[in-house]
Amino acid sequence: MNQVNTKWIVAGLLLSILMAAMDNTIVATAMGTIVADLGGLDQFVWVTSAYMVATMAGMPIFGKLSDMYGRKRFFVFGLIVFLIGSALCGLAQTMTQLSLFRAIQGIGGGALMPIAFTIIFDTFPPEKRGKMTGLLGAVFGISSVLGPLLGAYITEGIGWHWVFYVNVPIGIVALILIMTFYKESAVHRKQQIDWIGAITLVTSIVALMFALELGGSDGYGWNSVPILSLFAAFAVFFIAFVFAERKAADPILPFWLFKRRLFASAQVLAFLYGATFIILTVYIPLFVQAVYGGSATNAGLILTPMMLGSVAGSGIGGVFQAKVPFRRLMTISVISFFAGMALLAFMSPDTSRVLLTIYMVLAGFGVGFSFSMLPTASIHNLEPQYRGTANSTNSFLRSFGMTLGITIFGAIQSSVLASRLKDAFAGQENAASGFAGGDLRSVFQSDVRAQIPPDILTKIVNAMSDSITSMFLFALIPIALAAVAIAFMGNAKAGSGESH
Repeated sequence: MNQVNTKWIVAGLLLSILMAAMDNTIVATAMGTIVADLGGLDQFVWVTSAYMVATMAGMPIFGKLSDMYGRKRFFVFGLIVFLIGSALCGLAQTMTQLSLFRAIQGIGGGALMPIAFTIIFDTFPPEKRGKMTGLLGAVFGISSVLGPLLGAYITEGIGWHWVFYVNVPIGIVALILIMTFYKESAVHRKQQIDWIGAITLVTSIVALMFALELGGSDGYGWNSVPILSLFAAFAVFFIAFVFAERKAADPILPFWLFKRRLFASAQVLAFLYGATFIILTVYIPLFVQAVYGGSATNAGLILTPMMLGSVAGSGIGGVFQAKVPFRRLMTISVISFFAGMALLAFMSPDTSRVLLTIYMVLAGFGVGFSFSMLPTASIHNLEPQYRGTANSTNSFLRSFGMTLGITIFGAIQSSVLASRLKDAFAGQENAASGFAGGDLRSVFQSDVRAQIPPDILTKIVNAMSDSITSMFLFALIPIALAAVAIAFMGNAKAGSGESH
């Protein structure tokens, strides 16, 4: 493959990754406005969760199909489905419709991310992969910077519908580049698709998510029959998944890879980092709008420093991973991430925006290392025929972590918010009617917010602040577990032999 073609292929892949990675951050910035327009504050988590579940379900399946029948056709398929889903999201009239169309987007995203990374590893020799993973990680960071800014300005300047339409021109350019310049080898490894594993795993995860999301809400107590049935379904299907994977010829999650210490640590870290970083990108913009009373533009701008920190962390990880052991670099990562999250957990409505910015830079810098280092650690010293599987596993577990994280932490935030509002307005239900009675859209609308009596607004703002910071405090638990996983990474570094 000539150098010119390679450059255009990389350009197409990077645009695709930029588009898919930017999608969550651009939507997160617009969520306050979307909630104000469509309602359904209690359902907004599903706008993100639906995308994550669909992406997670598609990743291992598309990874296997690309190994069997070629990467190009399924990458192109993923791009087309993603663009169709984006267009439909822009047409959504209710939060339920938006969640459904986000699921369609997610199916396309499930093909884009793992196949793009695998194409990169297929295209470049080992000595160039470290720089390429740094570049890919930087694209994640850049997308996180560009997403909030685009989300803010598009939402206020044109309308929130256009945060989805913006994907279309980017995706079309990427589609043209890949279809024109990517000529892949016709030799592929014949294997079976683990349909039983895919079905049992996705079913178990969906059951768990519904149980966590609905549990404790009106009509669905934690000890109610529907919720207990969902938890039972999760247990049964997850056990069935484990048995299916042990017998499958080509399992979705190959257990033998987890015997490699570096690989196992990288997967655990992908899961834990995904579960915790996602809540920052989703809830900090909501904090800015609901607590500070900022606009969507304020939310987008306030999120930018965290994303710039992630770009810096990703770049440093990419540059030094061939010289410094993975464990040492990831130790720097987890210390910075933990410190940033801890500081965010102790915020209040009186916390200055300067301090909030510093806290976010710390958290973003720590997470940035994972973007460039964990994919490299996953394929370290693996034979080429297993790289696609390893890459899909890493992407899958990061998405799995994001899916469970947004669901579990979202349930915590909703529960704490309901409790704080109940305590704040005990005996004052009539005075709070319309503001704390279940419809909190007023908090996100500056014109209506100004009409809320100050004493009532203060109580709502304090409740919202407590609910979000409490969620950040709980997030310190998985970050601490990440520090334990890092200790088991050994002394391996990119380009060297693995330390078992």
